Amino acid sequence: MSDESASADTVLYREEEGVAWITLNRPEKLNAFAGTMRDDLRAAIERAAASADVRVAVITGAGRGFCAGADVEVMQALLARSDGATFEGYVEAGSRAVQAIRACRKPVVAAVNGVAAGAGASLAAACDVRLASERASIGFTFNRIGLHPDWGASWVLPRLVGAGRAAELILSARMVDPDEAVRIGLFQRVYPANVFEREVGTFARELAAKPPLALAAAKHSLAVSPESTLDEMLEVEREAQMRLFRSADVREGIAAFNAKRKARFRGE
Repeated sequence: MSDESASADTVLYREEEGVAWITLNRPEKLNAFAGTMRDDLRAAIERAAASADVRVAVITGAGRGFCAGADVEVMQALLARSDGATFEGYVEAGSRAVQAIRACRKPVVAAVNGVAAGAGASLAAACDVRLASERASIGFTFNRIGLHPDWGASWVLPRLVGAGRAAELILSARMVDPDEAVRIGLFQRVYPANVFEREVGTFARELAAKPPLALAAAKHSLAVSPESTLDEMLEVEREAQMRLFRSADVREGIAAFNAKRKARFRGE
């Protein structure tokens, strides 16, 4: 297999009921990255971010895996021809995908349906929320083949699980089962495999029904909070509250509350 072997359909995209479904689609390889998949993933995230019909993006994998990271056969081919330039391009493409998730003003949900290893684990960690199947597992397995974490794992993971636990997960490169992943804050929810897709859809649609401006403001605040002082965050919150207070969504939310009906938020 060469690094050019992944087809144009290795990242699928569809929109449904306010949700963009982005599916890594190399099930025979547990959706390991090859070819243009990293850039195609970034493009799909940016497409969801730009779509007026999308309020939430969900990233998942086809078949029984979420993403097994980089395709090792591709890596072997790069090593055989000493092609460091292509490898560096892959690392940079992964970085751009993570930056697209962070830049997206809409919630990005990882639906971890199976194994998430290496870059697959980093991709899941970069998302705003991680929902898992009982069949899922996750591990930052980079050093099993002598590599360093990428896709922002060394930045994101300590913020999710704490510095000491992040060090243990990265240094040990062990796989984590879903129960432990929930306990340490890496997964937010775990569902039985037979209802996983349905439950993820329900969660995503519930998010899509919420006020888009408020979700975007909250995502921004959570992103800047780790590097901010309390006083700085109080100012961020004040600015967000005043901006939202003037929005049509707040008027609709209060009107709906008083009328005891479901609010219809338009993101205005």
